[in-house]
Order: sequence, then structure tokens, then C-alpha cells
Amino acid sequence: MSAPDTTGLRALYGQFPTALRFSVLDQTRNRLAGLLLVLFVPVWYLLMDALASGEVLEFKLYATGRILHVDGGHLTLISAGLNSVTMIAGFVVFDAVRKALAFDRRLVFAGYRQSTLLGAKTLAIAVVAAAIALYTALAILLFWRPAVGGWFAVLAGYTVIALTYGALGLLLGVLVKRDLEGFFLIIMGGLMDTFLQNPLGNPLANKPVLQWFPSFGPMQFAAGGSFGRSALWGHLALGLVWAASFSAVGLVIFRIRTRSRNRPAGRYSARGTAPDLKPTHNSPPGR
Repeated sequence: MSAPDTTGLRALYGQFPTALRFSVLDQTRNRLAGLLLVLFVPVWYLLMDALASGEVLEFKLYATGRILHVDGGHLTLISAGLNSVTMIAGFVVFDAVRKALAFDRRLVFAGYRQSTLLGAKTLAIAVVAAAIALYTALAILLFWRPAVGGWFAVLAGYTVIALTYGALGLLLGVLVKRDLEGFFLIIMGGLMDTFLQNPLGNPLANKPVLQWFPSFGPMQFAAGGSFGRSALWGHLALGLVWAASFSAVGLVIFRIRTRSRNRPAGRYSARGTAPDLKPTHNSPPGR
């Protein structure tokens, strides 16, 4: 009995690292987003801290029902970081996914499995979102030194909101027709979402209606860990539900828009290797 042919299997396993590498590269090539992350985040923190420092605000922890009296500058720093993360993560992923969509269709036609591309894009979004959240959480230490547990609560909140808006960027990248539409929805959505969570700018920030906003869970978790010494894991999970929902819808639409109607004659080359992801000079991936 002859040994099973593992050539095709090796080709499938060889696809994922290559697809992941190009997905990460697509999302890290955006120089404007990198500039915003490096320069805008500290400047935004500086401005918000100067405007709100010293004010005492009431902030409600919904999980416990407690009303915390907190330094307005510190609470505003948390919401400012959330605002920065939403815009940068959403912008980076939207721009990369939208520009790479045509190339992804060619990859599927050439033999790449959609499941491989879906997995690579999902992991790439998670990696980039975590990096954005980490930098933003580290930058806050220039203006405020919370306890170690409080800082990790801020980092966790930033990571979840980055995943949420990265997933929203994926959804808009495969859904909207023009760049302007996607940028407008991300910027305005992120501004309204995070602004309304801060009682300094919104006197109604302790109203129950805000529980229906994506940044509610991460904001509650970050503030609870920083000021209330409470780990509100249920609220952090609520933020992950938003991220998972946006991702699920976006990946379904991505699968529909990249499916190959005509199966290619051979999924792999004669040597059993996966089709080369390297684009031609005239059609780089995502550019």
C-alpha cells in the first residue's frame, strides 16, 4: 500500500505564514497611522490633561452600582486613550483591508484557501491592535502613574477597544465603496462613542443608555481597575462581544467577496508548493 501524498498538505500549511506576513505588512505600511500613533497620542494626552486636571468627577461603576469620585484629569486620560485607539486601529485595518481586497481575490483564484486568508487577517488584526493598545497604554505613564493593577486594567481596556475597532475597520473595508465613507464612519463613530463615556464632556455619562456603546465595557473595566480596585471581567467580556460580532460579519462578507466562482485547474504547482503570494511590480498587495 503506497504512502499517502502529503505534498498538498504541506502546501496548505505553507500558505498561512506567508498570508499572515503580508497581512501584517499591509497593516503596518500606513505611515500616516504610524505618525498619528507616535505623535498624536502623547499630544492628545497632554492637551486633555491640561484641560481636565484637578477637576473632581462622579463616575458610576455599573457592575457594583458605586459612584466613584475621581480626578477628572486621570479619567479624561483614559477616555482620550480610548478615543486615540479607536481611530488609529480602525483606520489602519480599514485602509489595509480595502486596498488588499482585489489582491485577495486573485489569491483565492490562484489556489489559496479562503479559510487561510480569513485566519491570517484575523490574527494580523489582533497583533496590530495589541501593539497599538500597548503603545497607547505606555504613553499614558508620561502623564499619570496609576497602580500596577490599574495600569494593566487600562491596557486590557485599550486592547479590547482596539480589537473592536479593528474588527469594525475590517467590516467597513469589505463593505463600503469609497475611502471617505469608511474614514468618516470610523472617526465620527469613535469620537461619539468614547466622548459620551466621560462625565467631564457629557453630564449624562452615567445614564444606562451608554451600556449599548462599544466603548462602555472597556471604559468601565479600565476605570474600575484604576479607581475602584475592581476587576469587572463581565464588562471586559462585553467589549469582546462587540469585537467578535464585527469580526464575524466582516469575515462573512470578506468570504463572499473573495470567493472564486471558477475553480482553477490546479490548486498547486507541480512541485506541490502553494502559489506565490509575492505580487507583480504593477500590483503590490494592498497598494
